[in-house]
Amino acid sequence: MENKNKISGEIHSHTGVEVARCYQCGKCTAGCVLASEMNFPPSYLMRLLQTGTEENYDRILRSNTIWLCLNCENCLGRCPMEIDIPKIMDYLREQSLNKKKINRDANPIVSFHKSFLDSIKYTGRLYEIGLIGAFKARTFRLTQDVKLAPKMYLNGKLNLMPEMIKDKKGIREIFSKTIDNPKTKNK
Repeated sequence: MENKNKISGEIHSHTGVEVARCYQCGKCTAGCVLASEMNFPPSYLMRLLQTGTEENYDRILRSNTIWLCLNCENCLGRCPMEIDIPKIMDYLREQSLNKKKINRDANPIVSFHKSFLDSIKYTGRLYEIGLIGAFKARTFRLTQDVKLAPKMYLNGKLNLMPEMIKDKKGIREIFSKTIDNPKTKNK
């Protein structure tokens, strides 16, 4: 199917997903557990993308919708056209980050995302204390959940020292080819 606008063309070239195939049946929105919390539920977001206007694209990149999406794939499973909305959401989040158009309400989500990736980048595994510390430092939520930590530690749920993987070079290569690579930032 031919792309009718620049925005859907960019989405297609980066994700392989054809936005124009959506015929607005609404099954994606009906299956989305967070649709009521979103600025634009999935079917409406798809329609905004189909318009191809920069104004609507900017509204999407500044919305909370792309950050609330759980990538649970309920929408994909329900879609009669098998449109991969989670893949589109990943691309839109990346564009929102790159263009510095992050919704203010999404800042804690973005902070958690960055903290999670930092944990993986430096240890090769999820290091919960490092993740929590980095998240709290980024969001200034320093005392939130502080009473849970001792109980979690005593129950063996938190390790004081991170468990490191053996192939640190492999992890560095993954990050250098993807997240840290300026050539892939816009792909």
